Amino acid sequence: MAEAQNIGSEAAGEARPTRLRDALRKARIEAADRTGVVVDLRDAEVARLEILSEALDPLFAQIPDHVDLFDRGISQGDTPRLWIDVVAHVLMGRDKRAYRFVQDTRFGRIVIAESHDVPVIVDAVTDYVARRMVEREHALAVPPVVAPVQTEKPRRGRFWPFAFGFILGAVALFGLAVLASLSSF
Repeated sequence: MAEAQNIGSEAAGEARPTRLRDALRKARIEAADRTGVVVDLRDAEVARLEILSEALDPLFAQIPDHVDLFDRGISQGDTPRLWIDVVAHVLMGRDKRAYRFVQDTRFGRIVIAESHDVPVIVDAVTDYVARRMVEREHALAVPPVVAPVQTEKPRRGRFWPFAFGFILGAVALFGLAVLASLSSF
């Protein structure tokens, strides 16, 4: 009976690696399929963002060359984004069909607009660009704040306190010298 258990455990030992090997192979194939789906979804997101970017071309063509606030471009990461400027970008919503125009602020991210339609997002980006350009004009038009010039109080000369201290020190040394000479007698 002990031999039957040994044979059974040997057979089980041989069967397990084969089954584990098959299970690992199957898991790797599934992971590759999921990765392929994720890559396809990311490519679809990038394609939708490129469509939006092309729809924004006329807007960015109207921005004067001396205005350097905006740097439009698509970043290819885990979450593809169409950047409008340093703090605002468009990304795809959870359903991967809705555009979400967001701005990062000091207090967190705010959603400026969200829609399935490209023209709605183009209008939101146009309003955002206009507001940013007006903010820039106001920042450049405000005269710089100049601190009032403080008039200095006339300073007393530094010579008299120095001269008084020098004379007082000389008198004190002379007095010590006289005392020392009198005490030596």
